[in-house]
Amino acid sequence: MADLNGKTVAFLVAPEGVEQVELTEPWSAVTDAGGTPKLVSTATGEVQAFHHLDKADTFHVDDVVGDADPSEYDALVLPGGVANPDALRMDKGAVSFIGDFLESGRPVAAICHAPWTLAEADVVRGRRLTSWPSLQTDLRNAGAHWVDEEVVVDGNLVTSRKPDDLPAFNETLLQMVAGSGT
Repeated sequence: MADLNGKTVAFLVAPEGVEQVELTEPWSAVTDAGGTPKLVSTATGEVQAFHHLDKADTFHVDDVVGDADPSEYDALVLPGGVANPDALRMDKGAVSFIGDFLESGRPVAAICHAPWTLAEADVVRGRRLTSWPSLQTDLRNAGAHWVDEEVVVDGNLVTSRKPDDLPAFNETLLQMVAGSGT
């Protein structure tokens, strides 16, 4: 298992709409590897997670994206859910945070619908990635080379399609964060 001792990983989510399993499984993987996950959102308080369309648990926000410094984190995870990335891509602070991360060279991992925010940040042009299948046209129109694969790595970007891909997504995320040297 990868050793993330001393590494801090930001999980960026909107106040409502994150797919719970896409938040909690990577969060647990980071914790189990000795890392420190931090929940970053566009508002203070708690975020409401979902099991598909049904409300699930709530989670405490550690940092507000408008006040957060991307350089304080070693990696960024973008969980999916349909409403979550749709809300994030409308928040200029969240979009800027994502863009800064990708430009920094530090690992960024996005699953399911989360690549919508990558398209909004204009960081997919020329990159090979995957997502939930319904996003492929949006991502291609943004200049990405979309593929239907369990996990795709393009430089510092890791993408996966759906919750069934979480084991491969988590393993790849941990390897990248452990090897990032930050």
